[in-house]
Amino acid sequence: MSPRSDAVVIAELEICHSRPIAPTRRVALGSRNLPIDPAPGAGGVLLAGIVAHNAPGVDPELREDLMDVMDRLSRGHKVVQPRVRHRFQTDRVGLTVSRQQLLAALDGTLEFRFDDEKARPVQLALGALYAAGSLPEEARRIVFDTFEAALVWSRPVDGAFIAYMMGGSSSGLDDELIRLRAWHDPVAWALEVLEIERSGEDLPSKRQIQRRFRTLLRDAHPDHGGHDDGAAARIAELSEARRILLAS
Repeated sequence: MSPRSDAVVIAELEICHSRPIAPTRRVALGSRNLPIDPAPGAGGVLLAGIVAHNAPGVDPELREDLMDVMDRLSRGHKVVQPRVRHRFQTDRVGLTVSRQQLLAALDGTLEFRFDDEKARPVQLALGALYAAGSLPEEARRIVFDTFEAALVWSRPVDGAFIAYMMGGSSSGLDDELIRLRAWHDPVAWALEVLEIERSGEDLPSKRQIQRRFRTLLRDAHPDHGGHDDGAAARIAELSEARRILLAS
């Protein structure tokens, strides 16, 4: 959908990157307009939107490394280069520019404009992470907190996403955090949750998975001794683990 004609740019980030077919993979930042007052501000919402929009396209084998980069940047630590198969640099010569924007219409409606036709999803996600890492400490912590849900949003990155990032309803937060923990290696996470030991490369049978799920589900239920305050999250976690294994 094309942005409305009355929309104006309220946050913008240029992510510079090598072409997808280039043998040397590089990422740099271009011009930035990232308002963060009060945090996360329009700038933080844009960065979270970039992460949410591109995370589903990141190769599974790169996800754990991407999360490690996110953790290091959130704490203000230096990231040794290259990481996630890309080198982050200041030199933009020879790199392609992909412009990412958050726009506001006169009626207050907000929407994203993602330029993603010439970049790999991991390049744009990395650009957003490095841009967030350059923010002042207090704002940086808040913006990186939004990235946890953004990484596993798995829904349209639209007005509902913007409202959620700006402090709207927290409904579904437990589900988002469960998917975050499962994101980089879902099968291993699911086996751990269901307390199943893997034998070589073979997964347990569907019957074994269902039996184990039912046993742990019964134990988690408050009627069978489970804790009331953690039952819902535990049941959601078990259900997600079962879904992952049955789909594998």
